[in-house]
Amino acid sequence: MDLKLQNKTAIITGASKGVGRSIALSLASEGVNVAIGYSSDEEAAAEVAELISRLGRTAVTVAADVSTPEGCQKLFSEAKKALGEIDILVNNAGVWPTHWIQDITFEEWHRVMDVNLTAVFLMSQLFIRSKLNGAPSGSKILNITSQAAFTGSTTGHSHYSASKAGVVAFTVSTAREVARYGINVNALALGIVETEMLRKALEADRKYYENRIPLGRVAMPEDIAKIAVFLVSDAASYITGATIDASGGMLMR
Repeated sequence: MDLKLQNKTAIITGASKGVGRSIALSLASEGVNVAIGYSSDEEAAAEVAELISRLGRTAVTVAADVSTPEGCQKLFSEAKKALGEIDILVNNAGVWPTHWIQDITFEEWHRVMDVNLTAVFLMSQLFIRSKLNGAPSGSKILNITSQAAFTGSTTGHSHYSASKAGVVAFTVSTAREVARYGINVNALALGIVETEMLRKALEADRKYYENRIPLGRVAMPEDIAKIAVFLVSDAASYITGATIDASGGMLMR
């Protein structure tokens, strides 16, 4: 199947590690030039860029705090300067701190909302504004959310669950608004994925998490990347406003 991604351009937030890294590499393997948004690990971002260059594609790394308007503007502007018109936006950056409700500080609550939800709004707004001047249709936004958006949390992540539920609702509203501009907006709800963000939890009690997954295994980032690539490709052009479940059966609807 020709996904028609050759020579497209993409911005991926949180692309230096984990799921974002795998999405970046998978898109590059399909011919996409990639802007790698990252918060602090310059070495990891540079490694992803090097791997993309070996695939014969162009990569740019941009250090930016996407929880702020200034950080989002920096990422979008530098990506566009380096790559030209942006065709694909993957809102992947996220944080997953662990505290029971009674112990969540006001500051932590806001940090989770700012990174997991506000950044999705800010980056999407910049992307959509860039498309309102008659740019060709076929643009894609993919928001990474979680099965916890639907099931809630039992492990001290109520703020994370709330932020990810917001992503689902925002995805639907955005899709309804921008369909007339030829922009598809979808979300991908993840379950348990083998990433640095979840490493401590998996090391502490891997069986607990595996037992919650009907397929019986924790996802690898590459499992998620394959689905993400499809959702931002021409093959998914008739899907918009949808949240696709990629949780190994943790979430079944």
